[in-house]
Order: sequence, then C-alpha cells, then structure tokens
Amino acid sequence: MTLDYMSGFGNEFATEALPGALPEGRNNPQKCAYGLYSEQLSGTPFTAPKAENARSWLYRIRPSVLHMREFQSIDRPRWKSPPAPEKMALSLAPYRWNALPLPEMPTSFIEGISTITLAGDARGQSGMAAHVYVMNKSMEAEYFVNAEAEMLLVPERGRLRLHTELGILEIEPLEICVLPRGVIFRVECLDDAARGYICENYGARFTLPERGPIGANGLANPRDFKYPVAAFEDEEAPSRIEMKWGGQFHTAEIGHSPLDVVAWHGNYAPVKYDLRHFSPMGAILFDHPDPSIFTMLTAPTTELGTANVDFAIFPPRWLVGEDTFRPPWYHRNIMSEFMGLIEGRYDAKEQGFVPGGMSLHTMMLPHGPDAFGFDKATNSDLAPEKLDDTMAFMFETRLPQQVTEFAAALPGRQKNYINCWDGLEKRFDGTFEGKK
Repeated sequence: MTLDYMSGFGNEFATEALPGALPEGRNNPQKCAYGLYSEQLSGTPFTAPKAENARSWLYRIRPSVLHMREFQSIDRPRWKSPPAPEKMALSLAPYRWNALPLPEMPTSFIEGISTITLAGDARGQSGMAAHVYVMNKSMEAEYFVNAEAEMLLVPERGRLRLHTELGILEIEPLEICVLPRGVIFRVECLDDAARGYICENYGARFTLPERGPIGANGLANPRDFKYPVAAFEDEEAPSRIEMKWGGQFHTAEIGHSPLDVVAWHGNYAPVKYDLRHFSPMGAILFDHPDPSIFTMLTAPTTELGTANVDFAIFPPRWLVGEDTFRPPWYHRNIMSEFMGLIEGRYDAKEQGFVPGGMSLHTMMLPHGPDAFGFDKATNSDLAPEKLDDTMAFMFETRLPQQVTEFAAALPGRQKNYINCWDGLEKRFDGTFEGKK
C-alpha cells in the first residue's frame, strides 16, 4: 500500500478521495456531492482563540449519529484512568521496569494496553496516563474512539497501520503518531508482533513548544509532521465500535464501517512524525543545558511555562562541552518524569535501562546518572563524541504520577533499581585541586 501525506503541523488542509467531494466556498451546503453528509469535528470550544481553534469539516457517507447505538459497558481491567485509588500501590521511590513480554495469545491493540502510571483527573480534563501496548493481531471490524483524551503513540517494536476517519497513517519504531480526542480508528499489525508506549493526554492538545531565543528553526520543524489524505471504507458488514468515556469503556454493534469520510478540510486530524528529523540544540562550549531543550511536543496549561504534559526525546547528537559533566546532572524537579527507551542505550543509564523498558522519577525525588555513568563521564578525556545508537523519550507532567497495581506487580519491575547509585562514594577530602 502506497500512502500519501500532507506536511505541516497545525495547518489547514483540504483533501478528497473522490473528485468534487469537497464543496467549493462553503462548509455546509444544502446538498453535498455524491449524496454525502456534512459534519464538523471540533477539538476546541467554538470560541477558542484563532491560533488555538481546532476543527475539521467532514463529508461522509453517513453522519456519525448512525455509527452509534445504545452502548453497553465493558471492562478493561488493565487500562486505568486517574484519579488513582487512595492507597498507593508502592511506597515512594524511583522505579524501573524491563520490557513487557510480547503476547502469546492473539491480542489486538486495544486488548494489549496496560497502564503503568496515572496523574491528575480524566473527568476534570487534566493530567495524563502512561501505558504500554503489546499486540500481535489486527483489529478487524473493530473500531475505537477516545472521548476524553488524545493519544500519543510511540512504537518500540513492530509497524502499525492506523486506519482513521480522516485517512491512513503507517508508523514504525522511531516514528510517533498523535490521535486526536474523538477520532475513530482501528489498528492493523504489520509485523508478527508490536510493542510501544502511549501517553494519554487529558489536558490541552499537544502543540509545538515556543522556541524562544532559538528562533525560527530547530527542534521539531512543522513541515516534518505528516497528515493523512482522505480515504474511506464503504463496507456494509457487522462492526463493533468502542468508546472510552468517563474513565470507563462502552461498546455498541453497528452494521457498517464508521470510517466513511470521503473528504475533509480543517486542522484537527491525526498526525505522524519521524523522530530522526528532530534537530537537537545543545551547548557547544561548556555545561549541559536543561532537558527542556529537547522538548518535541507540549500540552500547555494556563500557567505560562508549566506543562500538563511535555514530550521530550533524547536522540543521537554530538557532545562537545569542555570541562563539562556531559550526561544529565543530578537533580530534583517539580515535574514527574516517565521515561522509555526505543532503541540503543541512554547515556545516563547504560546498564539496566533496556529498549521497551521504562522508569519513573516522580516530583522532587532526586535522580541522575548511576555510579557507572558518573565514573565514565568524570574520567572521560572530553574529546568530541558522537552519542549514537540511542533514542530515549520522556512523558513529563506537573502532576505526581502514581504507579498502578498492575505495574507494581510486574515481574519485570527491577526491585534493586535504587541500588544503581550505591557505588557513588563520598569523594570529599577537604583539599582543592581545581583550576585557579
């Protein structure tokens, strides 16, 4: 299958799968071409400021009211939404996990989602949840819509084909996809199995961070984001649609595919991005900059500079700082950090942090390089070094992330993780050997 994409983050797009399906000069004509129905999908309030207003006009075979029937509640015990239970599943500490095993029984994308951490309040529209998905089966005549959050997908293993209302996206490890709140989709597994991470964002939509003094270029550039062109399914067959709403799951049987949008225009649509196109910024003389300089996407709050969720990545890059401790320094932070590794190694944790694994350092818990990383960085000759074979990421939120009971009981939780700092010996001897 050859797919076409449109470039540019947040742009207004117009695309049609049949010629003339898009009306000229108006959004809601009395009669649409091909006997289609016009419908608006709004991702923000109608009166949101122009720069933030998100909506798309859809021209579809059936209006979406016909995709719905009376829903029946179903249970997905491993997919949780905040607020977390009052009792913490684990005592307060930093945590790290190995990769979840791939499924042995047939498991679809939705069936394979398990929640690791929770923060905030899904019904109050703030906070996030960090999940892992494992799958080995495509969704067939099964469709899903998340009514309370947008979903950021970060594949670690295996390729996915995302069939959405607004078109088709294919993603692979080192690519990501953002599925907007309210968009219907199904997921096809293109390899024997797949695994990855999900950030479920209950707050404001993800957008590009302000660059400040960096200026017009660098980090994630808008033109590198890819939107799908219109594609539709005109299928009359029994199907099942599932909706996540209010932290619960509901399902209904319908007689056709809900992915029947023949044309659309607007700026509210799924999008993919290749992490290899990220242009990292950094220090070119001395010191290690704040990790915020690696922010790729941000979901802002009304408090300037404080995010509901930041998505940061740590890609291959050159390290050239003179007289500098080059890995991330030891620190405490008001933000809570969930980290994952897509491939290779992470320079501050070269031992024990594996692809598909994850770690959690919640707010104000100190963290930083392990003893091995500290010794290596302290004794390095500081020649220019290419940090290669790496791609780590972070879901960072202003809210405390609590570990779920599922994650607390995982056999892959590294119960001795906190011991990685035991080799950091006292070095103080009262003498000064620095430069005068």
